[in-house]
This record gives sequence, C-alpha cells and structure tokens, in this order.
Amino acid sequence: MKKIVYIVLDGLGDQPIAELGNKTPLEAALTPNMDGLCQKGRTGLVYTVAKGIAPESDIAVISLLGYDAHKYYTGRGPLESFAEGIKVNSGDVAFRVNFATVAADGKAIKDRRVGRNLTTEEATELAKEINTKVTLSGGTFEFKNTIGHRGVLVIRGIRSKLSGWITNTDPAYDREGVFGVAKEKFENFVAVSEPMPGYENNPEAKAAALLLNEFTQKSNKVLNDSAVNKKRVSEGKMPGNVILSRDAGDHLPVFPPIKSLFNLKFGSFVQMPVEKGIALLTGIEIIDVPESSSKPEVDYPIWAKLALESIGKYDGIYVHIKGPDEPAHDGDFMKKKESIDAIDKYFFTNLLAKLDLNNTIVAVTADHSTACKVKAHTADPVPILVCGGSIKPDGTKNFSEKAAKDGSIGEIMGQDIMPLLVKLASLS
Repeated sequence: MKKIVYIVLDGLGDQPIAELGNKTPLEAALTPNMDGLCQKGRTGLVYTVAKGIAPESDIAVISLLGYDAHKYYTGRGPLESFAEGIKVNSGDVAFRVNFATVAADGKAIKDRRVGRNLTTEEATELAKEINTKVTLSGGTFEFKNTIGHRGVLVIRGIRSKLSGWITNTDPAYDREGVFGVAKEKFENFVAVSEPMPGYENNPEAKAAALLLNEFTQKSNKVLNDSAVNKKRVSEGKMPGNVILSRDAGDHLPVFPPIKSLFNLKFGSFVQMPVEKGIALLTGIEIIDVPESSSKPEVDYPIWAKLALESIGKYDGIYVHIKGPDEPAHDGDFMKKKESIDAIDKYFFTNLLAKLDLNNTIVAVTADHSTACKVKAHTADPVPILVCGGSIKPDGTKNFSEKAAKDGSIGEIMGQDIMPLLVKLASLS
C-alpha cells in the first residue's frame, strides 16, 4: 500500500481576469512544481459538493474526505464551536461569526471583516466585554473569538430547546436547506434572523431567531462603547462593532470514523477551526504545526518538513493550506497569484525534494473556487491533479482550470476523490 498525500489549496479556483491577460490567478502564477506533478500524472475537474453549489469550506471539506455532506452535515456553527472546546448539546444553537464594522445606525455594513486587521488580541478583549456585559432575556450564551475577526457563538434557551432552522444575520451567506452558501450579490446590511421557510410557526426556531437578534443588538451597543474600538478609531482603523452570524446548527454531526470507511489512518494539517472540528469528529489525527507567522517563506518550509516526517506515521496525510482564499475574498487577484507562487516555491519545492513519488500518491485540488471578481465563492469546478505510484501521464502540461478540462480524470464529485486515491494507492 502506497502512502497518500492529499493537499487542498483553499479557494484556489477562479475566473479569467482581464488584467492577467484573461488568465486566472492559477494560470498566471509561476508553478513549476505543480506543473511538474501534472506532467507525471492525470488531471480533471472537481465539483466539490455538487454542480450549481457555491460551497462554504466546511461542506466542501466533508465531501473531499469522502463523506456525503447531505447526510452528515448539521451546520458550520457546531463544527467550529466543538473545535474551540465549547459544548454543543442537542437544542443549543451554534453559529460561525465575524466581527464586522457597521455604521452608526447599526445596520449598514462598512466592512464584513473589520478591514482584516483586527488582531486576535483585540478580538479577545472584545469577546470578554461581550461575555461579561451582554445578557439575554430568554437564554444564555457563550461567545469566543478564534483567529483575527472570526469567532463562534452558542446560544442556549432557558425554558426550552432551540432550533437551528433560522436565517443568518450575515447578509453575504444564504442557506439552501442545512447548507450554507455564499451569495455573489447581496444588500450590505445586517440582516434580521427569522425562522426558515417551513419553520415559521416552530416555537423553537422563533425563539432562536429572537435570541440571535437580541444578541446582535445588545453586543453592538457594548462594542460601540468598548475602549478597544475607541482606540482603533483614534488610530484611523475600523471598529469591530457588530457580530455577523451564520450557519446555525442545533446539534453535532455524527460521522463514521474515516478508518472505518477506508481502513486507513489519516493525519491532518489544519489552520482554521472548521477544519479542526471536521478532523476531530471524523477521527483524523491533528498534526501540530507552529502558529502561522504570516510569512510563507517561513511557514511553508516548516509544513513541508513536518509532512515528510509525518508520512511514516500514517497511511495518509491531509494538508489544508488557506493561502489563496483570503486575497480572493478581498478581490486582490495579484495577491492571490502571489500566494499561489509562494505555495509552489516554498511548500512544494521542499516537499518534493525528499518525497518518494514511486511509493506515494499525491493529490492536489481545492475546496472551492473563490472568484476575485465577485469576492465570493462560486459554483465553478476546481482542478485536480493526481500522480505518483504507477499512474501514467495523460499529457497535461500545467496545473490550471483550463488545462484540467482536458485531463483524463474528467469531471468528478468531491466525494469520489478519496475512493480514487485509496484505489490508486492499492495498485502494485
């Protein structure tokens, strides 16, 4: 049995950009290492969840690990809250949240991510103020910041259980059933949470929506009065003065262990709480990595070294690299291109220098496309390359959305990748 190295580059896919000569950031990037892997293997296109869905990372990663997200997913909120050590009982409602910047009216959103410069230390102080100064009339809550502007919120009813079938206050994301999906266009105002269609008369959904709206209003007042935000404003920075909530769920998912599905022991490198939560709940061991320095020339060689050291301990490793997604959400196609350049130069150069491709199956793909034009996830498919072992080249010359269309893998669903890798790893 050959080893499996499964690498997912967050938000890698994109659409052609005029300023890049009608190329995508991936097509314009300098990627000799990933191109070389393509030339040794096979390529294709992946719809990570299903055609027509612009997935959030959580349902995409669940699918990429071989699970049916339609069957197991219960919302992003429970996954991230669990990863952060907050208990989610059945009937509690958990949310993924962002600190954001809102105008004096408390409604018009100026920036959904506080200019991307809210430090984790500042967010920690703001979270303390929310937890100590906000009280809810019919419930209790736990609020915790995670990384930068991100956080999690769990609301518990005092008199009854709550339902997660409610809409978001974050206008940039919608819900299609239990799935959270990114909107390409939206009105940039804090939304009022309501029971979802079919749950309008459900008392648990009505109570949950009322409590979330109460939390949003009361935390906005506390944040406006915060010394941390007053200091930020004095420094010419945006205040983190509102909490945008999305992806409610009222219980944890129950996944069969990944070992029971594929008879393989997997380890994982993860950067964000959502990937950590999925790993913990699927029985994938987390490989500890140093806290990010935000310098790819420092971080990626360390990740490559740890990957090489970890291969002997596991049947496969899953490596999730956040890099390309954030600049795409900001519409910065040059930074996205540079992020891809850096991954190839600092991660893949160091990884491939000592990786035994004859006894390893390597897969590289993405969890979704994040289009710089719309600053959001889209339903576009993402490229995949698979090489190593006894895999024969299919003639693909470079790793890109355009080249992958003609690859021999064709179009596949995200859930099909793990079975394919296990099959290829089993071949002599």
